[in-house]
Amino acid sequence: MGTRKKVQAFVRVKPTDDFAHEMITYGGDNKSIDIHLKKDTRRGAVNNQQTDWSFKLDGVLHDASQDLVYETVAKDAVSQALDGYNGTIMCYGQTGAGKTYTMTGATENYKHRGILPRALQQVFRMIEERPTHAITVRVSYLEIYNENLFDLLSTLPYVGPSVTPMTIVENPQGVFIKGLSVHLTSQEEDAFSLLFEGETNRIIASHTMNKNSSRSHCIFTIYMEAHSRTLSDEKYITSKINLVDLAGSERLGKTGSEGRVLKEATYINKSLSFLEQAIIALGDQKRDHIPFRQCKLTHALKDSLGGNCNMVLVTNIYGEAAQLEETLSSLKFASRMKLVTTEPAINEKYDAERMVKNLEKELALLKQELAIHDSLSNRTLVNYDPMDEIQIAEINSQVRRYLEGTLDEIDIINLRQIQEVFNQFRVVLSQQEQEVESALRRKYTLIDKNDFATISAVQKAGLMDAEGHLVGEPDGQSFGLGVAPFSIKPGKKLRSKKTLKDQFSSSARKEGASSPVSGKDLDVVSISKTQLIPSSRDGDVKDMLSRDRETSSIEPLPSDSPKEDSRPLRPSTPPSKPVAFEEFKNERGSEINRIFKENKSILNERRKRASETTQRINAIKREIDVTKDSLNFQKSLREKQGEYENKGLMIIDEEEFLLILKLKDLKKQYRNEYQELRDLRAEIQYCQRLVDQCRHRLLMEFDIWYNESFVIPEDVQVALKLGSSIRPGMVPVNRIVSLGEDDQDRFSQLQQTVLPEGPDSISFYNAKVKTEQKHSYMKTMVGIQQSHRK
Repeated sequence: MGTRKKVQAFVRVKPTDDFAHEMITYGGDNKSIDIHLKKDTRRGAVNNQQTDWSFKLDGVLHDASQDLVYETVAKDAVSQALDGYNGTIMCYGQTGAGKTYTMTGATENYKHRGILPRALQQVFRMIEERPTHAITVRVSYLEIYNENLFDLLSTLPYVGPSVTPMTIVENPQGVFIKGLSVHLTSQEEDAFSLLFEGETNRIIASHTMNKNSSRSHCIFTIYMEAHSRTLSDEKYITSKINLVDLAGSERLGKTGSEGRVLKEATYINKSLSFLEQAIIALGDQKRDHIPFRQCKLTHALKDSLGGNCNMVLVTNIYGEAAQLEETLSSLKFASRMKLVTTEPAINEKYDAERMVKNLEKELALLKQELAIHDSLSNRTLVNYDPMDEIQIAEINSQVRRYLEGTLDEIDIINLRQIQEVFNQFRVVLSQQEQEVESALRRKYTLIDKNDFATISAVQKAGLMDAEGHLVGEPDGQSFGLGVAPFSIKPGKKLRSKKTLKDQFSSSARKEGASSPVSGKDLDVVSISKTQLIPSSRDGDVKDMLSRDRETSSIEPLPSDSPKEDSRPLRPSTPPSKPVAFEEFKNERGSEINRIFKENKSILNERRKRASETTQRINAIKREIDVTKDSLNFQKSLREKQGEYENKGLMIIDEEEFLLILKLKDLKKQYRNEYQELRDLRAEIQYCQRLVDQCRHRLLMEFDIWYNESFVIPEDVQVALKLGSSIRPGMVPVNRIVSLGEDDQDRFSQLQQTVLPEGPDSISFYNAKVKTEQKHSYMKTMVGIQQSHRK
């Protein structure tokens, strides 16, 4: 475990022209703040009202820039996260005090960006400085609105809205949100795009104190996982940074909220009240129970509040006298937070795959060392590998010959061989006991000496010897062996057994028609570009598929006609796309259309085989159920007739033994068929992806061909092809038809002029522009759809 440390608490004062200098003063070291209130004279002469408060903090940020705030508050926590420590940075305060500006900043201006984008930048900068480690970064964006959980990144096309509501789940590894999407980001620009996407989905509202008031709590989480590039190092570290932007507390009398905004304010104040209760409980060392489950906010932040985490609180306050009561309340919350202790520790884990490889290397070295030792000791025939079936069968034969007397001694080679010799002794002994018991049961009927009715019947039948013992009775034993008289009527038992056996055989014959084939007839799939070609010999399909994944990029098929002059004249009116598509499939796109059809036929064949395998699995399952019922009936019959034990081993009849063997074989068949079904499903999934790629390629080639043939003017095509390798299909049609400058061109030119002054801002602005373009496109499409409906 790590060392215990206090939570860091900072205060940031919102700049104002009406600062209350007489009521709010700062300490000389900028680590304390004093509040002074004038006494209320209306309370009379006896007035015990408290008028002075002093709060000691880790720093007071007054008129501080965004750069200074990040350097003071967040830089150390983010850098330690790459070393394996979890971190949480939380902004708390009154509505309109600047929490969102501190956390996110102004996305329109790069210099005014907040803690969150700066933390993303620092993470990727530090990754570049650590070439010895392979570090993966993932992000998620959670919103808690009116005690409901929402994924702010669910609007992405590859995520989509969740069908089931998100829930908070706890496990030994910590707290996580079930249903929250986590996105892999390989570069800084992707992370900024996800941030801006989530920001546009946040719920905001307007009231008298804030025009853009956040109406929900938001948690942006950065997950990091660092693996050493040295293969011998099996340890890796994981960490996460929670960047929490809390909704502001509100006094309804000042904000004048009504309707939906009033309901939101009620939920916000309630959750912040529960957060303060949890903080008070964490600060009290005598408290055993911490009320984390009172609301979704405290439950989601259970790991961050007083757990394995570096915790930093930024309290945003007003500097005006009119907001002094709320400022005092926020400072009290910050002082309570400083009483909370956390226990940060490095999150180290072990890579199981690397551990196995390292152990295999060590095992190989030890075997080599042992081989050297054996060669020096003249023991060259020693083999330390696990024994195969042939060697085990040879040892079993040696043991049998040794017991029969035809072999004088068994040569000892190594410890593994000695263990197997003793194991085969046990196997042979068990088999001999079973054979003896089976022979005795076939010839004799067992009689219990305490069963006086049976004994009297045997005496009446005259099956007693001169000394009054049963025939074949061993001395001092409780059971005897003898010939059963006709009065016992074993014929009924035999008939019942025969009936059971007939049922068993008939069910076996009945199920035999649908029993699975033992040999697998998997065809090797060999893929060239995007084509699946069935091979004539069997092999391992998975190896072929894995090799093809390495070359999954689709090479462009030759689509240009060898003779330009032979192309027919362009019609005056372009044909409809369905008609043109059929023509394209028969002419220029015939090759890729053929590949598409072959891939689809192979996919259908794999699906058919999977369906047949599923039917065989179901048939085996039904046969297993029938066998289990027969076995249970046989066990109950044995229990009713009485069980016989010899040296602690239960003796069963041949029919029950055959049922057990059959059940074992059926389960083995079930496992084999199920493994085959899993392999087929993997093939189907890969084949489906290839079919989709072929379909996409076919449509893309068709669009290129259609534009070249009917849309793009011929003179433009000639101009494009003279002295250049640019094909018309490589340039969007709208950029060819209208060659004027658009917003993107102007932005690129502006970017080139601004870049020398701020080269680090390129990813920030690129992500911002892409997000704005996406949302403007979505709004345009929605407007077009609405106009069509009207």
